[in-house]
Amino acid sequence: MIVEHYDVTFKKQLGQNFLKRKEVVERIADVCPFTKHDLVIEVGPGGAILTKELSKRACQVLAYEIDEDLKEQLFKKLENFSNVNILFQDFLMSSLEDDVSNYSYENVYFVSNVPYYITTPIIMKIINSSLPFKKICMMVQKEVGNRFSAVPGSREYGSISVFLSYFYNIKKEFFVSRKEFIPEPNVDSVVVSFTRKDKLLPLKNKDLFFTLVRDSFQFKRKNLRNNLKKYNLEPISTVLKKYGYDLTVRAEQLSVEIFVDIANELVV
Repeated sequence: MIVEHYDVTFKKQLGQNFLKRKEVVERIADVCPFTKHDLVIEVGPGGAILTKELSKRACQVLAYEIDEDLKEQLFKKLENFSNVNILFQDFLMSSLEDDVSNYSYENVYFVSNVPYYITTPIIMKIINSSLPFKKICMMVQKEVGNRFSAVPGSREYGSISVFLSYFYNIKKEFFVSRKEFIPEPNVDSVVVSFTRKDKLLPLKNKDLFFTLVRDSFQFKRKNLRNNLKKYNLEPISTVLKKYGYDLTVRAEQLSVEIFVDIANELVV
């Protein structure tokens, strides 16, 4: 077994755990049907083991790296990969639309072993961007992957589950042991893919929908009547009755379709 070598000082505060085997990054890259006409966005290239594999399959790779101490090693490892551009800046503070404006591509993908401490902000930034990602593939902490793919009524189901299921078909691709990383983290991982739905449920006000869902899950042990006190409860109650519920129901019991129906009913 060939293990990747990294001559760096790993920074725990940046969630730096680098993959060490090419076989794992090949499986990650296999999740997306890249062509030589596509653009791939990656966050946290780290030691470039995944970046190199992506660059072999895609037309262009745009990577964001916040740790400027990695510049020397990244440039060295990627010196023969002319289709890779690394922006040494905070992905969460970047304008994706501006950053890709000079690229020519057929499809755009997001593929990354994301820093686990900012997984949810990253996925929310992707959701809120105007880029039409054809598919997203992320390696995340196992428990986070369970939340992303959770269904109504399950313990892991929350606001992020609703947001993602509105836009994407979600699939847990494969498990990755903590032993596949350097240094070894305290958690196992899972690779999750998100494929954009061809047809989205009609939504009158996306911002209202997002706010409603967040408020509904604000206190998981409380029912909708308590979590949505600041809302007009009459139209909410009317919608719930259509599905056999009332205001005593908890948010984790409701599907994305019900939340969309409630949000649309609340639009004046």
